[in-house]
Amino acid sequence: MTGQFLLRGMLVGLLAGVLAFAFASIFGEPQIDQAIAFEDHMAHMHGDAADTSGEELVSREVQSTVGLLTGVLAYSVSVGGIFALVFAYSMGRVGRLGPRGLAAVLALAAFVAVILVPGLKYPANPPSVGAPDTIGERTKLFFLMMLVSIAAMVIAINSARNLIARFGTWNGALLAAGFYIVIVAVAASLFPVVNEVPNDFSAVLLWKFRVAFLGIHVVLWATLAIGFGWAVERHLMRQAQSRLS
Repeated sequence: MTGQFLLRGMLVGLLAGVLAFAFASIFGEPQIDQAIAFEDHMAHMHGDAADTSGEELVSREVQSTVGLLTGVLAYSVSVGGIFALVFAYSMGRVGRLGPRGLAAVLALAAFVAVILVPGLKYPANPPSVGAPDTIGERTKLFFLMMLVSIAAMVIAINSARNLIARFGTWNGALLAAGFYIVIVAVAASLFPVVNEVPNDFSAVLLWKFRVAFLGIHVVLWATLAIGFGWAVERHLMRQAQSRLS
């Protein structure tokens, strides 16, 4: 059963990756091009000469097409496989949800824990934003915030079962959500602030880039929720029918 879920999760992840790539190409890449143009303009204004000693290893055209597609597909297929394994473990452990409902709940929880909350503390930035020598530190902080967020989500979900049994579905779910919010809020207040956006960088461009970043992940996780839930439901229905026949 787990193997069947894993296969379907990776296939749906592949579809999610294609859709996310299309979204990124339409809404994300133009913002990156503008950010690169800003970086080149600032370098020219400060009299920094471009490095013409050799050709770039990977052209911007390749980065925005084949490179982007390869990276998004590899990421989405991996996420789809992990999502399927978490789904298989969660079946029967998270209330009486059907396949579609469980997939939707898990996808929403994953999006909030992995993307939304860490991104609120350390939002994505386009090229030319941030000092190159601090990339490693900023990446480490982002992933540490993600780990805290995931751990808080796991704790909140496990607590929700007891809270729902004691206070009812609505009140128990709200208490569990509040528990998660308190944990990540405390962590966010303790983590250092990173503010490296240049004063003359376009606020509109920065906003559009960050919205596009969130949109890519919304497309990916929504596709996983809808597609995987539908695929698993059909698989389980076929199994049930084969037992009856």
